Order: sequence, then structure tokens, then C-alpha cells
Amino acid sequence: MKITARVNTFNEEDNIAAALESVRWADEILVVDSDSADRTVEIARRYTDRVIQHPFASHGAQHNYADSLCTHDWVLALDADERVTPELAAEIQRVRAQGTAQDGFRMARRAWYLGRWIRHSGWYPDWQTRLYRRAVTRWDGEPPHEEPKVAGKVAYLNGDLLHFTRRSLHEHIEVMNRYTDLAAAARWREGRTVSGWQLALTPPAVFLRSYVGKQGFRDGWQGLVIAYLAAAYVHIKQAKLMEKERVGPPPGNFPAPPASTDS
Repeated sequence: MKITARVNTFNEEDNIAAALESVRWADEILVVDSDSADRTVEIARRYTDRVIQHPFASHGAQHNYADSLCTHDWVLALDADERVTPELAAEIQRVRAQGTAQDGFRMARRAWYLGRWIRHSGWYPDWQTRLYRRAVTRWDGEPPHEEPKVAGKVAYLNGDLLHFTRRSLHEHIEVMNRYTDLAAAARWREGRTVSGWQLALTPPAVFLRSYVGKQGFRDGWQGLVIAYLAAAYVHIKQAKLMEKERVGPPPGNFPAPPASTDS
């Protein structure tokens, strides 16, 4: 059982070295880059000669393309802002040495956010299927949150995958704006709609689920921010879908103002 650790990148010079260092034990390291303008590629080449350029179309398409380039059938998919802990690495290497009848493995992901590890709020354990046999796996789902779908047996591993997520609220809100665009557009293409009642009631329900149901209050003020932004994400996504449904695309140019009737 041999494993390809692969990372998709775009302008990740601050992250890529630590990510690749955490999987240096893999049988192969593959980096698929989307024309980074910083030192990402230069740094990645210190760890592997398999650094491939490929234009970005969507997260799912990029993941599937990267999987198609892997030399080995087993893939460990990692984001540049993620790190494999020594405990998780030991678990994966144990599976690699012993072999397995499974087709995929899920691992708990723990996020560092606004100065602390998040242990609740629906963010932990945040199980992720990241080790899988590519022959029976395809990335799919609603953009931009496509995930690997394994047609087979999936088990769980001990040890955490660390996620050094949004570095600031400014970055978080910028990403939310891009991601809600993608999600609303995907739902629009599917012919989905949203009602006024959904727009009014879903965000408060999301807030309560995160802050109370998932015990976000135990994550300090960061838990309150997470719950609020989770509700805002849903609200903005639904509002953008409603905008597409009821207003339509923005005009290429604003219409001329009506002629004045003043004497």
C-alpha cells in the first residue's frame, strides 16, 4: 500500500512548506498549482519534483484532476493550510504497513481560529475523508464545498488534522463573499428557490445550532463570532439566490435616470 500526498495550491507561500513537511514520509508528494504569483512553486520544489501547473475551474474539478495525476492508488488529500499531526501520521503509516480492506478513512480536523483551537461550535471533530483509494473516489457536491465521495467502506483514524483557517475576520468575510457567490450560482443552476420565510428563519436557527446546540459558547468570544458568521453565511447565500430569482443579473450599465419633469 503506497500513498501519494497531494496538495492543491494558489499563492500559498506562507503555508506550503509546513504542509509538505508534515507529509514528508509519504511515498510520493504531488503539488498542483493554479498559476501562483508568489513563491509557492519555488518552495514546493524543495519537497518534490512533481509540481504541476493547471488552471483552476472549480474546487471539485481541480481535486479530480490532481487525483488523476497521482502515481499511487491511495491518496492523502491535504489543503495548504492543513498539517498532519505526528499522531495522525503514525496512524496512517500503521495502515500503510499493515494494509487494509477499507476504501477510505476519515480523520478529525481541528481548527485554529482567531488565536485559539476551536473545540466546539460544530467545528470539531469536523470529520474529513482525506485518505482514500482514488479508483473508487470522486470529488463531488455543492460548490465550493465539494468533498470526496468514496464508493466503498470507510473507517476512522485516530489523531487530528490541523487546520490553520482564516487568519483574520477580514479574510473570513472576503472568503464568505466568494463562496456564497459560488453556492448561490450552483443552486440557481439546479433550479432551486428560497422563500421569504426561509430567509427570515434559517439564519437564527443556524446561529442557535452553532452557539447552543454545538456548544459554541464554550469557545469563548470566538464561538460567538463563529455562530454569527455561520448564520450570516446562510443568510447571504439565500439572499443572493433570491436576488437571482427575483431581480436577475445586474445590468451591464446602469439605466439612465428618468427625464426631469421640473419646470
